[in-house]
Amino acid sequence: MKDLISYIVKAIVDNPEQVTVTEVEAEHNVVIELKVANRDMGKVIGKQGRNAQAIRTILSAASGKTRKRYMLEIAEPDYPKTQ
Repeated sequence: MKDLISYIVKAIVDNPEQVTVTEVEAEHNVVIELKVANRDMGKVIGKQGRNAQAIRTILSAASGKTRKRYMLEIAEPDYPKTQ
């Protein structure tokens, strides 16, 4: 699933080299944490959150047979802000 999210997001953003996707797995839950450049945050989220919701829908559909609940978390990047 990590690769799927990475592939989708890299196609949307202007700085694909700054996309990082990490996966934290618990018993029946998996949290996928997504970090992008500050400039690309709006593109990933989209108007009224439509892009983020679409990515979450794809993630939910792809994880149907795994019997695990996948959650996408879009996090603020750790590196310095670009202007």
